[in-house]
Amino acid sequence: VKLVESGGGSVQPGGSLRLSCVTSGFEFYDYPLRWVRQRPGKEREWVAFIGADSTETEYGAAVKGRFTITRDNRQNTIYLQMDDLTPEDTAVYYCRVILGTQVYWGQGTQVVVSS
Repeated sequence: VKLVESGGGSVQPGGSLRLSCVTSGFEFYDYPLRWVRQRPGKEREWVAFIGADSTETEYGAAVKGRFTITRDNRQNTIYLQMDDLTPEDTAVYYCRVILGTQVYWGQGTQVVVSS
């Protein structure tokens, strides 16, 4: 099982970024996935959830209305569109999948929001 995030970078407050997580090694279309972030000095917190068929999405309170999670079951990829970014969104962003009792993470992609 492999998850590879990309799309992070540096952006000014109010800007946007789109993160991608390309996966392999499991039946992608059968599983929900999450984006999780870890801000400097903080515990990891979940950001967004998407069900296996995309009909169900959920967002953490801090990002609701600004972030959008989507998935492409043909490309085995999930995305996180992040708009109206603030310095509090500075974090390493990870995608995560749970297969049975095993939790798999990507290596993360760094997002820095600063003026």
